[in-house]
Amino acid sequence: MRASFTLILGLPLFVAALILPFVVADSYVVHSAAMVLYFAYMASSWNFVCGYVGQVSLGHAAFSGIAGYASVLLFTGLGLSPWIGMILGGLLAAAISVPVGYATFRLKGPYFTLTSIAFAEIMRIWLENTDEFLGIPLKGAQGLTVPPVGGTSFLAFQFDGKLPYYFIILAMLVGVMVATHLMERSRLGFYLKAIRGNRDGAEALGIDPTRYCLTALALSAFLTGLGGAYYAQLFRYINPERNMGIDLSIDMAVMTIVGGQGTILGPTLGALVLHPVGEMVRATLGGHVLGLHLIIYGVVLMLAVLYFPKGIIAPLQRWLTPAPKTTVTAVTPKEVEGR
Repeated sequence: MRASFTLILGLPLFVAALILPFVVADSYVVHSAAMVLYFAYMASSWNFVCGYVGQVSLGHAAFSGIAGYASVLLFTGLGLSPWIGMILGGLLAAAISVPVGYATFRLKGPYFTLTSIAFAEIMRIWLENTDEFLGIPLKGAQGLTVPPVGGTSFLAFQFDGKLPYYFIILAMLVGVMVATHLMERSRLGFYLKAIRGNRDGAEALGIDPTRYCLTALALSAFLTGLGGAYYAQLFRYINPERNMGIDLSIDMAVMTIVGGQGTILGPTLGALVLHPVGEMVRATLGGHVLGLHLIIYGVVLMLAVLYFPKGIIAPLQRWLTPAPKTTVTAVTPKEVEGR
């Protein structure tokens, strides 16, 4: 039933995303749609571990920044293609996530969340105040700029228009959804659901919670890192506040929770609803009330938790895939005696 619902809702969304740039040729609209897909991808990467393990991380932006900086530095310093830099940056983020997760997964509830915030903020503040590290120019709060190669270059991840970037992030989003689908049906997915349901009970059955939670965290950090590298190449610029700020972590968490954590399409639905709202608020009222979009996010989150505790995907699932009708057959007293 769940797989059929994913196809019923996901296929029309995918077709709409596929034809949107050809129907609406405006570059601003294409860029805005690409940003919705980007946040859907980042929220899906966050959901990969937090939606299935049940631990709320507000430090995932650090993995985005780590991979983003790695891809830019490898391109500017060694001339390595950003495509390779994305993979290497994602692997670096995954490698760093393991020792961090080994220490923090022992904590539960708000302590884990606070520790994840501390990790991300330490990384951000260190980068903002470091101009050079081991001979590597980081340029502190100023950030790094990706030098243009002139014209379109696939290997350099540089294109004249927004259309190629749009289809790249669309492909990345489909990829992370497929990865989530495969993970759900793998041994890892079953173990993570057991750990989330009852950690002590899962451990009593021989499941090692630390091992499988670290595996999920490393995969999530890798995917988040790919998104961070994409963002850096899209804007050809990276700095700690933009790529590692707590705003990004909050966006990933809120979009997933509002859409429906622990589901394949939930993060995408959350991004589809919240990102356009946030952009409209920033454009119309952002100059008057700084951080107003975060206040709105908080209100939306409270309403979602109160009225849609399983996310907005739950009522959609009930509406699109109604429960099968059951028939009740009357039994006469004689039939009961015969049985």
